[in-house]
Amino acid sequence: MQPLLLPVLFPIAAAVQQPINWTVGWGLVLVAFVSGAMLGTGWHRDDFLGGYTSFRRRVIRLGHIAFAALGLMNVIFSLSPLPTPGTTAAQFASVCFIAGGVTMPLVCFLTGWRPAWRHAFFVPVISLIAAVTFTLWDGLS
Repeated sequence: MQPLLLPVLFPIAAAVQQPINWTVGWGLVLVAFVSGAMLGTGWHRDDFLGGYTSFRRRVIRLGHIAFAALGLMNVIFSLSPLPTPGTTAAQFASVCFIAGGVTMPLVCFLTGWRPAWRHAFFVPVISLIAAVTFTLWDGLS
């Protein structure tokens, strides 16, 4: 397929402002589906991961959902015209969305394994707050 025809056949391809976030975002959604399928092998058992209301099961489910939700946030960001691509704000926002999208599920799964990892939640939270702040900062200026 000729590169010049790509935007004609797939108009959304021309709208992608941050390609790395588009790629990482869809990758995170794929990981959400795979991890959901893996978790789905045991959900029918009452004692799975300590039972339905156990902290371990809840935080692992949160990690699985975080893959999908933050993956889609990366895709949405990749299609947004603001922050202006190539600006410092766009570069920082891009990195922070990726960091938050990767570290939030990671910290959730690690916390399900060892509860002391809950103290690391500040890493994805700060990353995601920074991502939105950089996005708004450029968009409002």
